Amino acid sequence: MEGLHEYMALIMFGALFFFLLLGFPVAFTIGGVALYFGLYGFGPAFFGLLPLRIWGTMSNFTLLAVPLFVYMGVMLERSGLAEELLETMALVFSRLRGGLAISVVIVGAMLGASTGIVGATVVTMGLLSLPTMLKRNYSKTLTTGTIAASGTLGQIIPPSIVLVLLGDIMNVPIGDLFVGAVIPGMILVFLYIIYITIIASIKPEWAPPIDPEELAGITRKEMWRRVMKALLPPLFLIMAVLGSIFAGIASPTEAAALGAVGATILTALQGKFNIETLMGVMKSTTNLTCMVFIILVGATSLGLVFRGLGGDALVRHMIDVLPFGMWGILALVMGIIFIAGFFLDFIEITFIIVPVFAPIMIHMGVDMLWLAVLIAVNLQTSFLTPPFGFSLFYLKGVAPAGVETMDIYKGIVPFVIIQLIGLGIITLVPETVTWLPHLLLGD
Repeated sequence: MEGLHEYMALIMFGALFFFLLLGFPVAFTIGGVALYFGLYGFGPAFFGLLPLRIWGTMSNFTLLAVPLFVYMGVMLERSGLAEELLETMALVFSRLRGGLAISVVIVGAMLGASTGIVGATVVTMGLLSLPTMLKRNYSKTLTTGTIAASGTLGQIIPPSIVLVLLGDIMNVPIGDLFVGAVIPGMILVFLYIIYITIIASIKPEWAPPIDPEELAGITRKEMWRRVMKALLPPLFLIMAVLGSIFAGIASPTEAAALGAVGATILTALQGKFNIETLMGVMKSTTNLTCMVFIILVGATSLGLVFRGLGGDALVRHMIDVLPFGMWGILALVMGIIFIAGFFLDFIEITFIIVPVFAPIMIHMGVDMLWLAVLIAVNLQTSFLTPPFGFSLFYLKGVAPAGVETMDIYKGIVPFVIIQLIGLGIITLVPETVTWLPHLLLGD
């Protein structure tokens, strides 16, 4: 009977991916498959186990940070600060070859540290930067690749929703994860800028500098005034949220509440806050939060059934007999997550695949903080990899006429390679993740 249960656990996973690839709604597919196989495996007693499991998940105080960070990001996107920041950074780097593209990367990093919402960042930068860069005769592939990749930096640069979810699933303190993700995020920013600098030198026609005559009317004093006006508000928000966590003043959930209030204040100072804006932000926050949590409920049910059917023991046995060792198993897990990113959203991967492999890696003695950041960087590529890379859809949706889907696909290839290089660096040098938490938090 036990062997049959293990067999059914594998059939359950196969059925799940089959229905997902057919295009059925994620939340209801996960929950429906869990209910069917739960009834098969446990009978009516399953309904006695399920409510307790769901209640234990939904009463988790840490997860309260999710709607608060979503609110913060959506409110900041409505404030208009991103537009001002992009225009100012473009002026600062305008005299360099590839300067506009470099400014997009830096703004993407700052918006990632301020909002953590990939869709809002990509759409905002696509609307503001894409027409400008094309007008300056930038290559379509370099332009689209830079914008799409820079928008995904919010996945790894804290505060990041995926880090909150991973921390909860893998039982890693969220504060440690936020601190540990700082250096990996900066590594990716640095690698992006290096690539843009090199490509602008090899192919100068892809990224020409702005004509100096256009900048002649802007004095140094005016430049500094613009820079300070554009940088101070997002820096204030970043310091309020991350600074309070790093200093040990607030928990991540409390810092998220502080960020939500801070984003509202900044929007009001920009003159963009009114009842219509507030209602729109609250509606978007509710929609995004409900999407995350209904998937979480389904994934929690699925995990209960999978373990009840002995699926975790079967997977652990299959991996234990592989002759790869810890590094080989880690490479296998990273490869599975990367390939899954071509077809599944990061939330689905986080809730479906990570809970299966995390206990196995704990059993092998892997540092969970380091592993969680590795997974977060890996999941970042899921926004860029076709056919279901959400950043590609977001960017195509706001792209002007003349920018084809193939231009976007070609543009993201170098940046996916760069992200894999960054993943390799973080894998080979775990101190990129663990050093800063040890220094600041003493963990």
